[in-house]
Amino acid sequence: MPTTDTALRAYRRRLAEAGEQEVLFRLSNETIALIDDIKTRRGLRNRGQVLEHENSARELLKLFEQRRQAAQQ
Repeated sequence: MPTTDTALRAYRRRLAEAGEQEVLFRLSNETIALIDDIKTRRGLRNRGQVLEHENSARELLKLFEQRRQAAQQ
């Protein structure tokens, strides 16, 4: 990750030119554990791939929905 303002602006410009953005999330430890579990089971290299990989993202959304429903009961 770039450390100077100029380098950071250049980095973000390159991301934008590639049609991408960098996003920072605050997630619970439980959610991170779910993401890590999916990452491990799918043999992915990093957490970001869980969100990028269509089947993994669907699985994560399904787990969120199950947890939400359980919390409402």
